[in-house]
Amino acid sequence: TAPNMPEYQSKAKKLFRRLNSTSPSRCSLESGAYTFHYQIDSGVCYLALAGCNFSKRLAFSYLDDLRREFANQFDTVRVDSVARPYHFIEFEQYIKKARRSFVDSRANRNLAMLGAELQDVQRIMVENMDEVLARGESLATLDDKASHLSLLSRRYRDDAAYLNLRSVYARYGIACIVILMLFCYIYE
Repeated sequence: TAPNMPEYQSKAKKLFRRLNSTSPSRCSLESGAYTFHYQIDSGVCYLALAGCNFSKRLAFSYLDDLRREFANQFDTVRVDSVARPYHFIEFEQYIKKARRSFVDSRANRNLAMLGAELQDVQRIMVENMDEVLARGESLATLDDKASHLSLLSRRYRDDAAYLNLRSVYARYGIACIVILMLFCYIYE
């Protein structure tokens, strides 16, 4: 257990709030001395925190193993109907068992899985954790600026319509006054 685990738990919660349908399905996010590895499949996010020196291949093999076992134990209808936290707490036993298995890097099972998933893991993105968290804040700022620009463009459109109307009144008003003066001059 890391001495600053509450900080990483907080970062994990923030990460879960930022992930959406446009997020990469597999990604590694560096954060200090640790790296978050996540995999999203069928609306479920599998997340692991490992030291920076821990093999990414092994981390994603672990997440893939969890994904397969979770899919075997729980159908998508049950996952979609979850209404309370810790609904799948019984899955924790399998998580602990799989963790022990994957931490032992000498296990033959791990070596076979590493070789099989080498090509797949090469496509995993590595980003800085802080950049991902800041991206959400940047999008919120951009959204505020877009709303402000929309308001300004609406004001500009309204002002332009008002000025055009005044211009029409001025043009026809002068013509009407000239014609009225001409009639007055002729009939006098």
